[in-house]
Amino acid sequence: MKVALLSTNDITGGAAIVTLRLTRALRQAGVDAVMVAARTASDSPYVIRAAGSLRHKAPFLAERLQIFLNNGLNRRDLFKVDTASFGLPLWRHRAVRQADIVIVSWVNQGMLSLDTLLRIARQKPVIIVMHDMWWLTGICHHSGDCTAYRSSCGHCPMLGDNASTFDLSRRIWQKKKEIYPNPNIHFVAVSSWLAEKCAESPLLADREIHVIPNAFPVEEFNRGPFLSRSELGLPQEEDNRDIILMGAARLDDPIKGLPLAVKALNELEEQGNNYHPVFFGALKDQSALDDLAMPFTWLGPVSDPQAVRSLYHHARFVMSSSLYETLPTTLIEGQASGCWPVSFDRGGQRDIITQGETGWLAPYPDFRELARGVMEGEMRMHFGKVTPARLRESVAAKFSEHSVAQRYRDLFKVILNE
Repeated sequence: MKVALLSTNDITGGAAIVTLRLTRALRQAGVDAVMVAARTASDSPYVIRAAGSLRHKAPFLAERLQIFLNNGLNRRDLFKVDTASFGLPLWRHRAVRQADIVIVSWVNQGMLSLDTLLRIARQKPVIIVMHDMWWLTGICHHSGDCTAYRSSCGHCPMLGDNASTFDLSRRIWQKKKEIYPNPNIHFVAVSSWLAEKCAESPLLADREIHVIPNAFPVEEFNRGPFLSRSELGLPQEEDNRDIILMGAARLDDPIKGLPLAVKALNELEEQGNNYHPVFFGALKDQSALDDLAMPFTWLGPVSDPQAVRSLYHHARFVMSSSLYETLPTTLIEGQASGCWPVSFDRGGQRDIITQGETGWLAPYPDFRELARGVMEGEMRMHFGKVTPARLRESVAAKFSEHSVAQRYRDLFKVILNE
């Protein structure tokens, strides 16, 4: 069986990373899988360029111009929405032509247009893997407090003064409505929370939504050798402070809720707890951590896999303060390393955490409950109610590459038999 997985990037961004992992997992399960990406940065032998960089630039710029002209020339929100109005002619790509099934991952920013999606779906089965809300809204990836996707979008907050009943969000929503009835198009949500959101949208309310989580190399996160604390720039063990780890591509992206994490950590400090926060990821505003009342370490972006695994290895807790997450990667990676995960209960976290047993879910935006989650984890681990081994076992049962690949193989069989 030949499968082509489409992704704008191969290793840049969470969706790209988990798509590459899925490609590897499928190959290990005996599927002839390749990843077709518009931007490539890895040396993986099963990643294929979708086209030359110059060829990809044309649809990329055309879509940004379309959005720019429709959002009131607002650069600030230029990359917060996508339209899939322009893309590469991927139906011609050799890997797509030879594939029995095409898996569509995160393909915005000029990679795949909706017209091309339909053209491929007229020839063979397509599985759309939803990593965020874009497939069930008009143009946004996360709706925030907006509920217009429950009707037909329009009056989009992302379009500023240009928002109207028949604005760009309504037109793209309508385009999706015309395409989705194709019986060759199938949908997978990576979390139960996202599947529930699909049921709220008229675009997908009547469609079957399969829930299959992202594949994670669970065993790798407990396998050394690990870099030492000094090599990573972390405080030494004699400092006697447990590490609370928090990471993101951009830590001060508003969706990551960093100010709430700072408040939760300050709450721990006020109560006399002994912790050392460690942050990894970019900061657009390097003053974002100035209000933190305890000593901390900011490492900047960390891309080396061994360094990332080593950070989790030395940490005792992993924290996410995001406003919402589809399926938070850092929580899974931390738990696979034996860390106690603490997060707001606003997204796919319930697919990862069983409250009080394998982590802590705090009601959003109660930062004091987020702080309490750390202390609850400390108490449970101190008395042996929770062990690192138990946390690792929980993740392996749900997210191991083997189990996820098998679920996709089962889905392939159902689709091809149809």
